[in-house]
Amino acid sequence: MPIRQVLTDQHKPVKIFTDDIDAAAAQQLRNVAALPFVHHHVAAMPDVHWGLGATIGSVIPTVGAIVPAAVGVDIGCGMNALRLSLTADQLPDNLAELRAQIERDVPVGFAGHPDGRWCEDGLKRVATGLTRIQAKYPVIDARWQSQLGSLGGGNHFIELCLDESGRVWIMLHSGSRGIGNRIGQFFIEQARREMERLDIRLPDRDLAYFTEGSELFDDYVEAVGWAQHYALENRRQMVRLILGALRHQVALGRLPDFSVTDEAIECHHNYVAHEHHFGRDVLLTRKGAIRARKGDLGIIPGSMGARSYIVRGLGEPESFCSCAHGAGRRMSRGEAKRRFSRADLAAQTAGVECRKDKGVIDEIPAAYKDIDSVMANQTDLVEVVHTLKQIVTVKG
Repeated sequence: MPIRQVLTDQHKPVKIFTDDIDAAAAQQLRNVAALPFVHHHVAAMPDVHWGLGATIGSVIPTVGAIVPAAVGVDIGCGMNALRLSLTADQLPDNLAELRAQIERDVPVGFAGHPDGRWCEDGLKRVATGLTRIQAKYPVIDARWQSQLGSLGGGNHFIELCLDESGRVWIMLHSGSRGIGNRIGQFFIEQARREMERLDIRLPDRDLAYFTEGSELFDDYVEAVGWAQHYALENRRQMVRLILGALRHQVALGRLPDFSVTDEAIECHHNYVAHEHHFGRDVLLTRKGAIRARKGDLGIIPGSMGARSYIVRGLGEPESFCSCAHGAGRRMSRGEAKRRFSRADLAAQTAGVECRKDKGVIDEIPAAYKDIDSVMANQTDLVEVVHTLKQIVTVKG
């Protein structure tokens, strides 16, 4: 069995797919599993670590209620990957200009596109659905038009990778940008106020929830659905921009012409979905976990200096057909900045064309768990299809 630990001293058990979990994350899992509307059990993936309210790397089935902080503020965060016809020997020896071109074409950090209407087709696909929520809650506002097709910061990234056969892949990680954050923060606060109004005491105020049938429940589910759709469109538009950046290099004679193969994968890992598990229709929240039904293709990235994996799900029921979404943090961003230097970052990202300045020290590989250990703990959840190694990384 892939389950390494089971916590049983609360309303529902917690089934953990790793031995590498600290006390704070374990207590968060107990707190979630103590909620009366949790169905059957809570699952913790091999990359599990402490988060806001609910543990990152947790899978939470609920009936009749939803916890906004369990979904989080980076709603719909996920990954895209696609393979190109290019091979390693066709790339230039110096990849700095390739990285610079991507950074010119894809806004990173807090930036968006100067023209908020830069992408009419994408904007039309996501415009429907937000109007009613914003009219009802005007505080939910952000530069979502100009941020469509932008990366953000933190652990979001764009990478060019090589697989085990030397074939080139585009891989990226991002979410719903500022508007998803606003939606998450607003409804988390509304849930806290609802608990105060109903005088409901919780082990953690960030486990505040909405009950099915309430106005806030319906509005939140609608807003989350929109943000997940926006996040998916955001990643698709970035893929379009990255391909354009590469084709610009073709036009300059720095790359040969290329095509996109039929290997392309899209997956969320911070989201909620209606699914059926252990005899019940549930709202399944995956907070830092991807769906891994039998045959599902998924993406599990390592850190800036480690391998990443394209995987196929095995449909393990005990994980609610889920698996890890990445390596998982081993230490906080603040601790990483205190413990490591620019020299450490340069050493740990040797051979990768990427930023090596103090602004990304908190993303140093040593701040993350070992991806190979994470993968070893989920051999019953997924099988490896491709092993990727990054050669270019873009971060905000």
